[in-house]
Amino acid sequence: MRAVEVTGTIDRQGHLLLDQPFDVDISSRVRVIVLFSEPIENTEIDPDDTPIEEVKASLKRAFQQAKAGQTRPISELWDRIDA
Repeated sequence: MRAVEVTGTIDRQGHLLLDQPFDVDISSRVRVIVLFSEPIENTEIDPDDTPIEEVKASLKRAFQQAKAGQTRPISELWDRIDA
């Protein structure tokens, strides 16, 4: 059995609508596992779910600060991590 991950939407009638068609030349039955996103108010925010654009902006700021000599000693950073 081969697994392929795709995204899609379930409409109000319960039909699964895929964002992109499969590029296959066979017709067969499949098994479908549906993962629903939880509403934000019912879940804890995962610190690793920072949006990509926010991460890029943070890295760009950090790089500009480093080029400008706005750095801190590594010992100070370790002290803040241990706190």
